[in-house]
Amino acid sequence: MRWFDAPDYWLGRLLFQRALAGIYLVGFLAAARQCRALIGEHGLLPAPRLLARTTGREAPTLFRLHYSDRFLVGVAWSGVLLAAALAAGLGDVLPLWAAMALWALLWALYLSIVSVGQTWYSFGWESLLLETGALAVFLGNAHTAPPWPVLLLIRWLLFRVEVGAGLIKLRGDRCWRELTCLYYHHETQPMPGPLSWWFHHLPRPLHRVEAAANHLVQLVAPVALFLPQPGATVAAGVVVATQLWLVLSGNFAWLNWLTVTLALSAVGTGSRRAYPATPDWFLACVLAYSALVVVLSYRPARNLLSRQQAMNRSFDPLHLVNTYGAFGSVTRLRHEVVLEGSADGHTWLAYEFRGKPGDPRRRPRQWAPYHLRLDWLMWFAALNPGYARPWLVPLLNRLLDGDRDTLRLLRGNPFPDRPPAQVRATLYRYRFTTRAERRATGAWWHREPVGPYHRPLPAAPGPR
Repeated sequence: MRWFDAPDYWLGRLLFQRALAGIYLVGFLAAARQCRALIGEHGLLPAPRLLARTTGREAPTLFRLHYSDRFLVGVAWSGVLLAAALAAGLGDVLPLWAAMALWALLWALYLSIVSVGQTWYSFGWESLLLETGALAVFLGNAHTAPPWPVLLLIRWLLFRVEVGAGLIKLRGDRCWRELTCLYYHHETQPMPGPLSWWFHHLPRPLHRVEAAANHLVQLVAPVALFLPQPGATVAAGVVVATQLWLVLSGNFAWLNWLTVTLALSAVGTGSRRAYPATPDWFLACVLAYSALVVVLSYRPARNLLSRQQAMNRSFDPLHLVNTYGAFGSVTRLRHEVVLEGSADGHTWLAYEFRGKPGDPRRRPRQWAPYHLRLDWLMWFAALNPGYARPWLVPLLNRLLDGDRDTLRLLRGNPFPDRPPAQVRATLYRYRFTTRAERRATGAWWHREPVGPYHRPLPAAPGPR
């Protein structure tokens, strides 16, 4: 055995690779089901327009060779199948070089979608998946011992995820320093889950404990990831427990599950498996990529130390090393944009979304790790109309046209027989009901109209 080998991390690698492939599968599945409506040729933000105004350096993607909606969906479903195969263990029965090629292909396919995804793919967990996926290429398979340099780089990534989120909170909203942010967060988070109502109604002293524990986990536990065993495994366990708490309290796509996946790589068994000698060519590849990551880590590391810390930013178009953070500020009031249609200009019916709050009597559902991209952007739109400016009017026009791909993004169509004559957007103030209101009405939410968000938009004249 050489210094390069870490045979006692065989279980951590196994768990990491299987879980990562599962997350890739979910990401590609969401793309296959949503991308035609979001970035297709007739989508809300068409990918061909982006390709026409950018270069390959700015947006590296396979779609520069050819773009069509059919090809886009084909890439997404190919990613689903490849991810499923790797989750089932295909990488461990292939030669080492072939397994690396499959992980690299999976990364390239997902990068191709992210590069043309525009606002719909601007979330930090997209970069996190790509950075993690790039490291997975060099983690080896059952034919070689896990390489120490890559295991350490995975911990460095997890360190940046956790510490970045912790520092952005301390430097941001004062409620994190006062331990009061959880008074509001469960109610105002982008997409509450089925237990969020109960989390919101926990006693306020417990909310303060939640906030204090968050600081400890995100700013202290990550340092322990670099301790000898069993310290690293204990630190990983603390991260996993915290992430599962977040899974229960809300919907954050695959952010929490991917953080759990990173932590699983730090699990050491204490028992070493016997492996053949590590090929020199593999050692050279690992060392070369590790050196690249170290060089690219300069700006993310400097960002961590900066008082003007940026949140969720990529410093290179390949998303190889990035900076992360979450909830540097917490909103105190929840607003929702409700889209409505009318056949006669008098009676208005709401379009219900799959995940975001709408009907006050409908209980929030668990969607994570699946990502409802339009629902998330609607939350940002309620915070600032500027987020919705590029795509809201196209969305309203698709509803007027009764566009099937767009309607598939929604929970239902209140106009199944004929598209509406007008559509509009109205802003509402939402809050969780109190316990007494919940018992009396059965509603999870109380809402009040704030005012128009977008004026009524009529259908184009002509036969429909």
